Amino acid sequence: MIIGVPKEIKNNENRVGATPAGVKELVAHGHTVYVQHTAGIGSGFADDDYIAAGATILPTIEDVYAKAEMIIKVKEPIKPEYKLIRPGQLLFTYFHFACDRALTDAMLDSRATCIAYETVRDRQGTLPLLIPMSEVAGRMSVQEGARFLEKPQGGKGILLGGVPGVKPARVLILGGGVVGRNAALMAAGLGADVTITDISLPTLRHLAEVMPRNVKTLFSSRHNIEQELPVTDLVIGSVLIPGAKAPKLITRDMLDLLPKGSVMVDVAIDQGGCFETSHPTSHSEPIYEVDGIVHYAVANIPGAVPFTSTLALTNATLPYALRLADMGWIEACKADAGLADGVNIVDGKITFRAVAEAFDLPYTPLHL
Repeated sequence: MIIGVPKEIKNNENRVGATPAGVKELVAHGHTVYVQHTAGIGSGFADDDYIAAGATILPTIEDVYAKAEMIIKVKEPIKPEYKLIRPGQLLFTYFHFACDRALTDAMLDSRATCIAYETVRDRQGTLPLLIPMSEVAGRMSVQEGARFLEKPQGGKGILLGGVPGVKPARVLILGGGVVGRNAALMAAGLGADVTITDISLPTLRHLAEVMPRNVKTLFSSRHNIEQELPVTDLVIGSVLIPGAKAPKLITRDMLDLLPKGSVMVDVAIDQGGCFETSHPTSHSEPIYEVDGIVHYAVANIPGAVPFTSTLALTNATLPYALRLADMGWIEACKADAGLADGVNIVDGKITFRAVAEAFDLPYTPLHL
């Protein structure tokens, strides 16, 4: 198979879809790999590293799309890329379709096959290609939240861990999944007073057993969240419904309950956000203020730490990329039902129910 690795062009996205080590594996399997000039530079990989691994370097993104049968990326294609995608071309990347109608329409019009990292499942039913970036985003959410709680950054001016004689900041984490657990560990490690919520009692019991003593669990309900907000300094939204829009757990009127200068970090923004007042931001302009509350809603949080993120992501994606290249996507999906769960769009049809429901569009089961 002919595989293309373009350079990411989303704002401040420095990750790359394949490392030189990954390229070496693909070439060893008999595949041809084209990598765009400087595609890996933001993650610490020079063109010469890819050449040594057996790749051919192409000068432009247009060249990569024109030659490749399968495109391996990190983030969803953005508008300048839409016209480059061909019917029947396979795209393997994060898509998050349910919160982006323009992207969905563009991929339907392209008649490409779109396999989304975020909905691929393994035999245990977990999301193996989402987990590594959720781990990074969860840890970074606390790091960024602590930064924007600083007064010069627009926050209330509180140190997350406090000091002897001064209470630490209070952190409320909505969602006890991978993002939430990593955020809780990070915040607890910095000495904050942490509360983590979830609607699953088994999840809360597990968290109560494994979390440090400065992490408390709370059943997630509007009432309980409203009770917590007046004494909260940092809110981290980390709820996830795979492939679907995130529920709005904090509404506009609830902002009045938070102390002025508090910070809200919406890690769910890729799926539409779990705060009613959220809209996507970028690393170049990461925050905005609503009613005196600082909002951080960067849609590609792990892109800020590409040396870590690219390795973590490609460790997980490479085995699937090899399978798709070796077998073709149809046979690979027949052999692996979890990989088939990743197929969101095929030949102008939506094959993932949650995406179709998000926009009230027709749904076609993959086997049809």
